[in-house]
Amino acid sequence: MSLLDHAIWWHVYPLGFVGASIRPTADHLNELAHPDQAPTPGSLISWLDYAVGLGANGLQLGPVFASTSHGYDTVDHLRIDPRLGGEEMFDALVAACQQRGVLLMLDGVFNHVGAQHPLVRRALAEGPDGELAGLFRLDWTPEGGRPAGWEGFTDLVEFNHDDPRAVDLVVEVMEHWLARGISGWRLDVAYAVPLAFWRAVTDRVRAAYPSAVFVGEVIHGDYRAFVSEGGLDSVTEYELWKAIWSSLVDHNPWEIGHTLERHDALLQSFIPMTFVGNHDVTRIATKVGDAGAVVALVLLMTVGGTPSLYYGDEQAFRGEKTERLGGDDEVRPAFPAAPDALAAEGWWMYRTHRELIALRRRHSWLQRARTSVVDKEGSLITYVSTGAGETEQVTVVLDLGEQPSAVVTDHAGIEIFRFPSAP
Repeated sequence: MSLLDHAIWWHVYPLGFVGASIRPTADHLNELAHPDQAPTPGSLISWLDYAVGLGANGLQLGPVFASTSHGYDTVDHLRIDPRLGGEEMFDALVAACQQRGVLLMLDGVFNHVGAQHPLVRRALAEGPDGELAGLFRLDWTPEGGRPAGWEGFTDLVEFNHDDPRAVDLVVEVMEHWLARGISGWRLDVAYAVPLAFWRAVTDRVRAAYPSAVFVGEVIHGDYRAFVSEGGLDSVTEYELWKAIWSSLVDHNPWEIGHTLERHDALLQSFIPMTFVGNHDVTRIATKVGDAGAVVALVLLMTVGGTPSLYYGDEQAFRGEKTERLGGDDEVRPAFPAAPDALAAEGWWMYRTHRELIALRRRHSWLQRARTSVVDKEGSLITYVSTGAGETEQVTVVLDLGEQPSAVVTDHAGIEIFRFPSAP
């Protein structure tokens, strides 16, 4: 049995969470050179009991390694960013997670590094015939070299994943942090990396850490291939995410019905990571409103998968992702020092999340549940999720209309959740 069989993740973007500046500044560059001078940030440790109280047993972190700005431009994979408190803060977080039985997943940014990474700077300095020239994707001219840049971002330098040294580097990084106490990896832009590379890496790491889990960020493409050919345990199921919010926006049960059939087929092979929010997308409550966000969560908690809950969604946070400089800021906000400083108006959503996660825990078979759509009519969809046992069944009726609602009943037809609740 994999860790994914019982994990429910609380997903946090750490640099935003602690209120760190993500714009390159002279102060931060000085902190990278002199981490002992970095200020002590707010701590995630004080929020672990909040996450456990919600019902989560996994902390899924965005980038934590030393970088020049937003975390995805890594300059040292073996060092915690000073804006997050450095090594001592991380070790304290690992210990606090272990004390509470909380799994810890890190964000592995292994498609690219920051342009200021020492190996990139060395490769450019040594030239096209240098020892490291083949480790990265670099363009060379008579005037010198420059990064090819991932998706046009010249500050993000892609590894050459055909170079076996890239495999060695990633294996070293993964094993270093697994030895420090983490449970697994979320693999950033896994879809941009050859499957053979992931297979080579995961085979080697699993030999030393057989219980480690690997979840690839995959937006489009053949989800199954990343598991069967790439050696990953799971992928992020963006197809289900899109169908959930757009079906609510359009009051369209046919789209989600079709997607649930495709989702059910995936459960034959692996457990996808399911979500209705993350650090790269507009908040679910912004997309569909508070009531729609609850109905989206009902669906998330009553079909197969490993749910990942993005911090702030459990407080009905709003935030829009835009394609501009700073366009991620709204969906990557700072949290206060402790939960009691959160605004009062969001706690009803926290309690709703806790109720639905408790339902999921009581029916733990839902992690691998198979789902069949029974009916679609108007704005209504009815589906049944089942496990292996005779009593392992829930029936869900969702209204995706102007006033979203949800009713969940168990195998005996007894109502176990209703939204809005009965007067």
